[in-house]
Amino acid sequence: MNYIPERAENGEVNLDCKFTAYILNGMYDWVRVIDRNNRVIYANKAMVEGIGKNPRGRFCYEVLGRDSPCENCISRKAVFEGFSHEKEEVIGNRIFSVMSSPVRDEDGKINAVVEVLRDVTHVKQLQEQLARQNEKFRQDLEMAKRLQSSMLPGKFSDGKLSFSFVYRPCETLGGDFLDIFPLDENRFGIYIADVSGHGVSAAMLTVFLRSTLDRTLSSPAAALTRLYRDYNAARFDPDLYITVFYAVLDLEKRTMTYSNAGHGLFPVVYGDGRIELLISPGIPISSWLEEARYEDKSLSLNPGDRIFLYTDGIMELKNSRKEQFGDKRILDRLLGSRLEPQRLLEEILKEACEFAGIADDSNIPDDIAMALVEVK
Repeated sequence: MNYIPERAENGEVNLDCKFTAYILNGMYDWVRVIDRNNRVIYANKAMVEGIGKNPRGRFCYEVLGRDSPCENCISRKAVFEGFSHEKEEVIGNRIFSVMSSPVRDEDGKINAVVEVLRDVTHVKQLQEQLARQNEKFRQDLEMAKRLQSSMLPGKFSDGKLSFSFVYRPCETLGGDFLDIFPLDENRFGIYIADVSGHGVSAAMLTVFLRSTLDRTLSSPAAALTRLYRDYNAARFDPDLYITVFYAVLDLEKRTMTYSNAGHGLFPVVYGDGRIELLISPGIPISSWLEEARYEDKSLSLNPGDRIFLYTDGIMELKNSRKEQFGDKRILDRLLGSRLEPQRLLEEILKEACEFAGIADDSNIPDDIAMALVEVK
């Protein structure tokens, strides 16, 4: 055992020294005191037992199994700079966090350094394991992002209509989704959806939506009814839901039939002095009710008409005064411009981000999805 004097010069028991010894020898961490000549003048019980012998009188670096002073000697720094330093040190097959602090006498002179060595091997191993798991999770998310991106439609123009869109998830994976697909040579189905929440769970529901929506039905209301039943049969978490606006465009008859499952941002049809808001009630795709009823509505389309669909991420962007970008600004931008559709959508996104003081649209607080269909 190391010796700490238990009696003062007058022969009386020094309770402070004795109590200090009990404290230091009761610590799990290794504690040692090093003089200005780099020699150990004290080591607690944990350190003596840890290295298998009393290091008192030996050079501090010898205790660590070295023949010369450490290249990054924080003990010397503590002596000369007068404040604590910290580093990690490998001793044998263990990793220690080392804190070195100056010890001053009554006159304030630094004549020794106390070092506390804490074994952090297990912590470092857990950190490395967590880092590996995080890297694997990151790679899985990147793969999921690529898969989700591959399910998005392409921008196209076939002579009868053009389709353009902007899609920006606020995380790696998004809960907003949109799609357009042919039902036959004259009809196209188009929908925009917003899943509750963000991230993996929301993205999985976009996959469910895309794979489950019945594309053989000409009635959007019937397709949404079947989707609602399939959603309930899947027994998803009751807190999750999907809002969907779904429409079928008949380019031969120049009509649009649509139905809405709780999507509160109603699409806009505009062109040549005309503007129509496609208001239609309906419950979100959810497990809130056993059955849900949806209604088909129709309108005629004219050459040059544009159909704008969007989710709330763009509208709810806020400036420093907590004002929303709002649907009026979006509508004014739509009606006041005949820019090429893709460029118009990009301009709206840029304007909204500037309004909210967002320099990079990858830092948006919510998913953003917008689509613009132009009838030729």
